Amino acid sequence: MEMNFEEELLIKAAWYYYIEEMTQQNIAEKLGISRMKVIKLLETAKSTGVIQFKISQEKSRRLRIEKKLVETWGLKDAFVIPTPDDSAVFNESLAKAAAMYIADRMTENTFINMGYGDTPSRVLNHLATITDHPVSIVSLTGGVSYYLPNTVSSVFKAKLYLYPAPLMLSSKELCKAISEEPGIKEIKRMVKLASISIIGIGAMNDDATIISNGILTKNDFTYLSLRGAVGDIMTHFIDKDGNPVRTDIDERLISTSLDTLKELNNVIGIAGGKHKTDVISAALKGRYLDILITDEETANSLIGG
Repeated sequence: MEMNFEEELLIKAAWYYYIEEMTQQNIAEKLGISRMKVIKLLETAKSTGVIQFKISQEKSRRLRIEKKLVETWGLKDAFVIPTPDDSAVFNESLAKAAAMYIADRMTENTFINMGYGDTPSRVLNHLATITDHPVSIVSLTGGVSYYLPNTVSSVFKAKLYLYPAPLMLSSKELCKAISEEPGIKEIKRMVKLASISIIGIGAMNDDATIISNGILTKNDFTYLSLRGAVGDIMTHFIDKDGNPVRTDIDERLISTSLDTLKELNNVIGIAGGKHKTDVISAALKGRYLDILITDEETANSLIGG
């Protein structure tokens, strides 16, 4: 009888705590036992299997992939989403996931660096509509229009601190002169103070944002590919090992340098898809990222799965 009573207490304590979400003190009062007794009952429930914690197979698989990504590439964290069936919503799915990930880590005084690209732009719009307080965004590159809200953002709570200059200039002399302007220098100082940095990672494909926006041409991409480029980070092109591919393009850019990027805290790279596997791998080899948000198929490619 004593054993049956003890088992009954154990099951009741576990039910009240895990199912009805009662406090340990309330359970103790309800069962007429001490709080210490409740703690021991709950520990026994876990150790004997009365209470079993299960994670769905799908979520468990992605958690293992995230852990392997972190271990393989020396990251602080990784967030992996299911690979979308529809390629048309690929960037949108990544952007929504990234916005949720970042929103959970923001405070009212958080300043976020934002890089150039289609996916970061989508992240900005989602962040600015889901957060309860204004988002303070500092641009990592020139090109004011790339950081403005899109036409479907009916509620846009963001304070924008932008480089007052184009992303790409016509000559290195003009770029150097504009870089000395007080407004440019002020944004450069702000970049180094932000607690989170969000960057996209571009591949060498014909529909790349940098081509569709008219910043570079397909001929430029051909030239860069011949020089060994596999893609870009903020329009800084890198080879398969993550080393910068030096061309005159860099001398005409208003963009945070890759060396500065390495010095920033919590750099989050957001990219996915088979066509980006090589450049994501290069960005990881170059140690430009602290956190990677990607899809499951791409993640498996990056860990040899």
